[in-house]
Amino acid sequence: MYKVFVNDKPIVLTSKISKDKLYKTYPLKYVDLPKVVRDLKRKSIEGVYLYHKNEKKLLKKFLKKFPNVIAGGGKVYNDKGKVLFIYRNDKWDLPKGRVESKETIEEGAIREVEEETGVKGLTITKQLDTTYHIFKRNGRYKIKITHWFEMHTTYDGKLKPETSEGITKVKWLGKKKQAKALENSYANIRELI
Repeated sequence: MYKVFVNDKPIVLTSKISKDKLYKTYPLKYVDLPKVVRDLKRKSIEGVYLYHKNEKKLLKKFLKKFPNVIAGGGKVYNDKGKVLFIYRNDKWDLPKGRVESKETIEEGAIREVEEETGVKGLTITKQLDTTYHIFKRNGRYKIKITHWFEMHTTYDGKLKPETSEGITKVKWLGKKKQAKALENSYANIRELI
């Protein structure tokens, strides 16, 4: 099972037909995905199931529905155990961005964290989950596939929000402040944290 978010509403990819009546179920093969995305954005439906019988092919078939954007990001810890957050579009988020064609996903994730926050000396400590969300750019829907990494840094210098990317704040947050920030964040970030 995979979750793909449209804003904070999930499209649940599943190989089992759910008896749960909370969400409507569509066969992946025949779904009008642009219509489902529009309905999730405009209507009071809370989510949908997309069904395909072969679990191994489920994600691959779904990802063919829209162009893919590959991104990398970090859940960055400092020596005090605090996590690095950014504030963009009136939401708390983790730093991430598009991976360029000449770099590995790990290199792209580190570069994006550095660019968006000003933090240096990042080391990847482990790979985290991959998240998926659908967005619209230049009139076309796309699927952003974000590969997340846990990172560590000893950096204690000035944080610099990348204002050209709409980032207005960068902060190190302890557990209590993380919980508060997650109240005003995205569903995929809440699941990652």
